[in-house]
Amino acid sequence: MNILLIGSGGREHALAWKLKQSPLCDSLFIAPGNAGTALCGTNLPVGITDFEALAKACKEHRIDMVLVGPEEPLVKGVTDFLTGVPGLENLKVIGPSKNASQLEGSKAFAKEFMTRHGIPTAAYAEFNADNYLEGVNYIKSHKLPIVLNADGLAAGKGVLICQHPIEAMSEFDLMLHRAKFGEAGKKVVIEEFLHGIELSVFVLTDGEDYVLLPEAKDYKRVGVGDTGLNTGGMGAVSPLPFADEAFIQKVRSRVIEPTIAGLKKDQLDYKGFIFFGLMNDNGDPKVIEYNCRMGDPETEVVIPRVKNDLVELLLATSGKKLKTVKLEIDERAAATVVAVSGGYPGDYQKGKVISGLEENLLDDTMVFLAGAKHEGDQVVTNGGRVFTVTSFGTNIDEAVEQSNYVMEQLFFEDMYFRSDIGYEFRSETN
Repeated sequence: MNILLIGSGGREHALAWKLKQSPLCDSLFIAPGNAGTALCGTNLPVGITDFEALAKACKEHRIDMVLVGPEEPLVKGVTDFLTGVPGLENLKVIGPSKNASQLEGSKAFAKEFMTRHGIPTAAYAEFNADNYLEGVNYIKSHKLPIVLNADGLAAGKGVLICQHPIEAMSEFDLMLHRAKFGEAGKKVVIEEFLHGIELSVFVLTDGEDYVLLPEAKDYKRVGVGDTGLNTGGMGAVSPLPFADEAFIQKVRSRVIEPTIAGLKKDQLDYKGFIFFGLMNDNGDPKVIEYNCRMGDPETEVVIPRVKNDLVELLLATSGKKLKTVKLEIDERAAATVVAVSGGYPGDYQKGKVISGLEENLLDDTMVFLAGAKHEGDQVVTNGGRVFTVTSFGTNIDEAVEQSNYVMEQLFFEDMYFRSDIGYEFRSETN
């Protein structure tokens, strides 16, 4: 079958790498893709939210299935659009409907959904410019730290953890009165700060049943020891030592199953991945956020651990046959380390030549390109997060050490990576 993958990041290179391994995949197209996805299929010069051009590409290349990588096209309704185009009625689209994608597209929608269906999450309240003073009073009376969320999509930058009431009120004012996050911040969700260890849990659901993918933990801060500014992710590890069978059973019964039952009850059409951003609060899972797709860089550490044919899994999702699927997982540990451009997540330069990609890498190690493109015969940087290195090991220590070793064989000017990914687990896995 012919498959179209939408997106251009490291997540999409990892998905393309996995899709291409399937004997069911005849031709793979990626829109717009990057230098890494070009190794797996054919990149198409089509933007992720250019729905008309995506539909045209589906017809031109006789696409049978579309897999949507990033959140923006989902929240804007790409699934509904493509399946509504004459001639594409039989197109299989893996990604939730526009309404269901509000789980990620609106923090307020997600919180109301969780409250309605009894899913554990932090206490919250929502405010806009009309009840601004109520929000100020809410902040004044709230215990610290306090979390401010822009309601809409803000490219991963719309969450602020404030340690002082004055800081919180200042940020609240910037969001509602000075459009700090643009349209995304016209409504603000204020919630309690949850203490504990964060983790990411992923499922693939057909709207009736689900399969549970490996869990992971990602590292957002740019600096060693989780210091410095927040980024889109500097690395990830999987599995997690604390996510034992008892904890995962709590996640299934308290979070995953009520979520899927809630989607069905609310008549939200959902076929695709759900990302649960969780907090392990003294052994109890609480939901921080939903994402309506796989995470990045978590995809690069999770997908390599899945032994199943990904195309078969997606076909079972489309056909509502996931209850017949048994997931096979590589029991080894995996670690992903991200190479970023100097200055990221602030200002950085593009166009730096990447060297070492042509070298023979270690067994059980994969390089997934993200912000990278071809320029003549060379591959050059084209973004903040440039590529990831994922390695397997008998434990997290070994996997991280191998990823770091391979990372040191690769180079571009002002390249930076965190060498301490998985640091809080590494002594536990010796």
